[in-house]
Amino acid sequence: MRWDNLAESPATNGAALFGASAVTTRTFDTPEFRGITFHEVRARSILNRVPGASRMPFEWTVNPYRGCTHACVYCFARKTHSYLDLDTGLGFDSQIVVKINAPELLRRQLASRQWQGAHVAMGTNVDCYQRAEGRYRLMPGIISALRDHANPFSILTKGTLILRDLDLLRQAAEVTEVGISVSVGFTDRELWRTVEPGTPSPERRLHVVRALTDAGIGCGVLMAPVVPFLGDHPDQLRATVRAIAASGATSVTPLVLHLRPGAREWYMAWLREHHPHLVARYERLYAEGAYAPKWYQRRITRHVHELAAEFGIGPSARPGGHRRLPVRPEPHARAEPEPTQLTLL
Repeated sequence: MRWDNLAESPATNGAALFGASAVTTRTFDTPEFRGITFHEVRARSILNRVPGASRMPFEWTVNPYRGCTHACVYCFARKTHSYLDLDTGLGFDSQIVVKINAPELLRRQLASRQWQGAHVAMGTNVDCYQRAEGRYRLMPGIISALRDHANPFSILTKGTLILRDLDLLRQAAEVTEVGISVSVGFTDRELWRTVEPGTPSPERRLHVVRALTDAGIGCGVLMAPVVPFLGDHPDQLRATVRAIAASGATSVTPLVLHLRPGAREWYMAWLREHHPHLVARYERLYAEGAYAPKWYQRRITRHVHELAAEFGIGPSARPGGHRRLPVRPEPHARAEPEPTQLTLL
């Protein structure tokens, strides 16, 4: 494995994050981690600058893990495993890199004079609340560091473990901008079981939205991915938006499936096995690259926004916006804080 040459992104000029001598490999004989190998590393950098050509609406990310046991067949981050000479298919699902020093390293980097307090996005590469987080508990330290430096941040997750850190999120929201969103692309259980086999069910994720809302924390839903020909029927879109609205989500933002190199090969292999009749349609739809045609994306977006209006939930103004978590008012406070838009992908 090319540990010595791993860079956080191609834009970092190949600066190594850690050396081979810093890697400890572990397996755990417990049902939830059976078949999974963890590579514990001491990273040299944790704040990752997003390449300028990226479509992402933020400049900095923190990724405490590489690889993801959620095993979503469409995950665009699969390609990053090839930087370590690890397999982008099953290896991405079962070979998890854990940056065990992420909290202390982040705290040190946030305290640097060079750091200007820019927004930090999490969960944008792999899920920071995947199953490994239940064992390694990196996020409490990361959120605490961001809170202590009043540094704005956002979290996107499919995991239910975020509720463990509810109090920390409240504390952070009192001193800085915080955005929380949950990814729920569909409520079709058969589709969920096949394309997102390691994730909590859509119903459990929407329970997270409801729990955050009931706790006074605004939470939007990234309706992603909308899967062409498998999850884009009008009845499916209606059922999903209805469920999102019922969860108390502050906004819904649809995002059509995109297939970048690494993810494309794995997803198309899955499609040939499970839905061979759709292979030719996908090849036509994605003939121009990783993204579906603009006309298709616009059609889905328009339909979802119409449904959102029908069910009384607003679309986010733009995918890169973010929303301030409501601060719990003092007993005699009268005014409620005004919301801004939630950070979404």
